[in-house]
Order: sequence, then structure tokens, then C-alpha cells
Amino acid sequence: MNQLNSDILREIGTLSRCIHSICDIKFKELELQKGQFIYLTRICENPGISFIELTMLLKLDKTSTTKAIQKLETEGYIKRDKDTNDKRVTRLYPTEKGLKCYDNIIDEENRNIGICLNDFSEYETNIVTKLIRKMSDNIESEWKHSKSLLRGHGND
Repeated sequence: MNQLNSDILREIGTLSRCIHSICDIKFKELELQKGQFIYLTRICENPGISFIELTMLLKLDKTSTTKAIQKLETEGYIKRDKDTNDKRVTRLYPTEKGLKCYDNIIDEENRNIGICLNDFSEYETNIVTKLIRKMSDNIESEWKHSKSLLRGHGND
């Protein structure tokens, strides 16, 4: 039987699932459904982002993005506008309700960061941030390659 080289991805996965679970419970009172806070924060931080740009930024599939955007728009958190230069492109903007909710999301995100980094020195916090960012950069090309294979544009 093969041996796992490291359980680091399992630990990162556990961390991610715990944080998402906490956030989903906290944000239920804001009428945000599972994982929608991720989309809303990026739209608030990037007003006018296109649907495709948002999908790529979050490294998610178009179907998930479509469902989340529809629900956020129905609940009044975001609005869509056609791009003035290219009518095929839809731009996403937060509403006043979305911006108010954003502040609550960031407060909770900061609270979770504080819990995760409890007893970390500033040096340790900087190192872990750099290392995780490096891991993310390392896997991004593989993610892009996998997405191209899924679309049938692989070089193999």
C-alpha cells in the first residue's frame, strides 16, 4: 500500500472545512447560504468584476458561480450590469445591503484569523502566510492545466 508523503493537504482541508462551517453558521442570520460569503467578499473588494474574472479568482467552476450569483442577486446583495464596451460581459457590483454585510463578514474573518494564529509570533505569521501563498502559486499552474483538460484543450 502506498504511503502518503505528508498530511499537510489534509490539515489545510480540515482547517478550511472548519472555517467554512463556522462562517456558514454565523452568516445564516444574514440570509447567506452555504459559501456565498466568499463570492460576496470578492465582489465587494472588486466592484465591477466580471463573472469570468470572479470564477477564475475563486478557482471555482462556472456552475457554482452562476448559482451563487443568482442567489446573491435574488437576496439583494449584488446587482448585475452589462459592460458598456462589451454587452456579452456582465459586471457584478455590491448593493448597499451587500456592503453592510461585507463588514460583518470581514469582522468574522478577522476573528477566525485571530483564532487560527493564536500564540503565533509576528515572524511565524509572516512565514506561514508566505509558505501558504507559495503553495497556492505552485498548484495554480496544475489547476489551470486540469481546467483546460476538462474543456478538451489539453496538449496531450
